[in-house]
Amino acid sequence: MTAPDALVAGHPLPEGLRAAEDPALRAWLAGLPALVAEVLERWELTALPPFRPGGSSAWVAPVRTADGAERVLKVAWAHEESRDEAAGMRAWQGRGVAALFRSERSGNTAALLMERVQPGVPLASCLTWPERDEVTAAVLRRLRVPVEELLSGDDDPAPDCDAPTADSGVPCADPSATAPSPRTPAPHSGDPTLFSFRPLADMCAWWADSAARRQAEAVPSLLPPGLVEHGLGLFRELPREWDGEQVLLVTDLNPGNILTHDGPERWLMIDPKPYIGDPHYDVLQHMLNGGERLVADPEAFADRMADLAGLDRRRTRRWLLARCVQEAAQFDGAASAALRLAADGVE
Repeated sequence: MTAPDALVAGHPLPEGLRAAEDPALRAWLAGLPALVAEVLERWELTALPPFRPGGSSAWVAPVRTADGAERVLKVAWAHEESRDEAAGMRAWQGRGVAALFRSERSGNTAALLMERVQPGVPLASCLTWPERDEVTAAVLRRLRVPVEELLSGDDDPAPDCDAPTADSGVPCADPSATAPSPRTPAPHSGDPTLFSFRPLADMCAWWADSAARRQAEAVPSLLPPGLVEHGLGLFRELPREWDGEQVLLVTDLNPGNILTHDGPERWLMIDPKPYIGDPHYDVLQHMLNGGERLVADPEAFADRMADLAGLDRRRTRRWLLARCVQEAAQFDGAASAALRLAADGVE
């Protein structure tokens, strides 16, 4: 992989990427300096030092365009979970996400040119936890738009990318065209990737299978076998049985992915991993990041988030039980929260 002292756009590799362990990601990192240099040259950008510690699978840095505008460039390893990030951001433009100006994907690399959110302080670095609950719920309410509404728009807009992608082969817009203003929704209904968002049930089945293998190998076992079977079964069942409104989900709305903004929308979301399905799912990542509150009283925490986000309390508790069982071997406090929820009668 990229040597620890290798430079990317003239700057050391951020700590988040230095810690990469996934063999496929490490192989991708070997070509990162050339990948970034090629995008910078073709898009006529000048890179500033990357954000630190940075993400775990993407190089992200502030950049300047040829006309001096400040932007953020993200060059990412396009792993399966993040496949539809750019398409999701296009769909949500003007609804509480950072503006996306250009994007493309080629092979296992995705490049996104985005608004530089100012001041850009993550929610994780400000406010108390109860206040973070309110912000997260408010962001989710703005993003909760029926899929049919997101897919409506102009009859024949051009996709906002810069070259045919390896995935779609779709001819893209003239790179010299004017990009949307940061708070103006970008046209999107002509982008075929919008019609290929995956159902939440697919992700949950994949994750449940992985969790079953991890917990079968755990010594000692973190949870009783009956609770593991029930929780993972519930994790598979809940998205399939949902007969309410289908919405585009963020799936990873943690306090690090909500940034302060000095415009009319005080908070903007970044880094979605979009799927389509049950809106109750989207409060879960926030709760998993809730630290001691998740362990101390997970049922009350679920009820609070359900009320703030306008969701059903019982269904939110059941989703939290399922997710805590699924994350028991990976997330601090998840196993304890699952035991507490089960003891409190959540089924």
